Amino acid sequence: MIGYVTVGVSDLSRAKEFYTELLSSKGAQVQIDAGRIVFIGSDPAAPMLAICEPYDGEACASGNGAMVAFAAASKEDVSTLYDKAIALGATDEGEPGQRVPDRFYGAYARDPDGNKLCFYVFG
Repeated sequence: MIGYVTVGVSDLSRAKEFYTELLSSKGAQVQIDAGRIVFIGSDPAAPMLAICEPYDGEACASGNGAMVAFAAASKEDVSTLYDKAIALGATDEGEPGQRVPDRFYGAYARDPDGNKLCFYVFG
């Protein structure tokens, strides 16, 4: 249902390195590099993450209430993704933990441009 989600970035090279390294364990790589926008994923026919410098030339701003959530394979994978994001320059927004008893385990971080990320597993 979702084709891709776009987040604005201030430094495309830094963001491309951040997201391709962060999501490398999921088989993600640059699928399309069109200059000011880059699509990252494991298959161009599957949902992707797009990173771009804003079209209007203004500074990017993270959305209040906006978040990109990345599915993990397990609670351990949630921790691995969270730790990797922090090591790559993200900031903590909520360490890995059970959020909804027996239903949702997640962790939260903000990328170097302030975009909120979630790593989660259901069950």
